Amino acid sequence: MERKAHLITAVVLAVLGVAFVSGQLARVEPVTEICLGCICEAVSNCNRSLACEGDVCGIFRITWAYWADAGKPTILNDDPNADGAYSRCTNDPVCAGKAVTNYMNKFAQDCNGDGVVNCYDYAALHRHGGYGCRQALDAQYNEKFTNCQRQVEQFIQSKPQ
Repeated sequence: MERKAHLITAVVLAVLGVAFVSGQLARVEPVTEICLGCICEAVSNCNRSLACEGDVCGIFRITWAYWADAGKPTILNDDPNADGAYSRCTNDPVCAGKAVTNYMNKFAQDCNGDGVVNCYDYAALHRHGGYGCRQALDAQYNEKFTNCQRQVEQFIQSKPQ
């Protein structure tokens, strides 16, 4: 009976978008396209001409390990175990965005301790990984990310209803 009560509680919290993060209750916001855009802007200026360079690929500068942690998403009809599947996905903006979203959903946590898992936390997760997101963001990445967020907020607020 106690096990059933725990299961019901977990389902209710999931429906409400709330999760236990590091032993504390935190509200989890979805990874939005706007958030992905600002992470992309911060990490590469969303330069679509970027391919693989060193151990990172694409506009999100994704490593093989990150892609694997994200569940090895692929472009349509590709085999995740085929040679080149990693680079084909990470160099495709849609597939790369799916990899980032999967990674965020897997490692979602309140990196800055404000009780909400939101885009700031996802930016920190992307930069420092699922086990290091409590580190401060480097100044350049943080500035680009924050400026993008600010510009999007201003645009959204200025749109006629």
